[in-house]
Amino acid sequence: MQELDRNEMWEWIKSILLAIILALFIRAFLIEVFLVQGDSMLPTLHDRERVLVSKVQYYYRQPQPGEIVVFKATEERDFIKRVIAAAGDEVLINADGVFVNGEKLEEDYILAKTREPYGPVTVPEGTLFVMGDNRNNSMDSRHPNVSFVELARIKGKAVFIFWPLNSIRTISQP
Repeated sequence: MQELDRNEMWEWIKSILLAIILALFIRAFLIEVFLVQGDSMLPTLHDRERVLVSKVQYYYRQPQPGEIVVFKATEERDFIKRVIAAAGDEVLINADGVFVNGEKLEEDYILAKTREPYGPVTVPEGTLFVMGDNRNNSMDSRHPNVSFVELARIKGKAVFIFWPLNSIRTISQP
């Protein structure tokens, strides 16, 4: 009887260890959960929503303008913002809207137009220019503490909101 208990316990230990290793692998390389904190992405994302962030596609390609990404803003904090422009693009913001390479962006996802002018600036190689959808309440690439986001700091693409339950939806992006 004691031998049976020992074998059963060993099977449980192996199963638990396998589950932990699998969970760590998934979190490190495939999908991570992100908590939206604040109103910088209104009306697209709301404070306290939980978002699944996919890491997979950025192993094969760089983030594209229009996608919502999570990135390492500081050692302690991640931010979630929309990619506006990539390396080599020129960004200009004025009362008429946001312009990338002289073309006005169609931004039906923003809360309100940006009040403060910015640029023109050219996005350096290896970086992205990001902004929150709530343009007048967002610490983003226009702010010196964030500035251009290095590709190495990108954690993944926001793809699905799963909490709260009444907010479950995919995040529509180009």
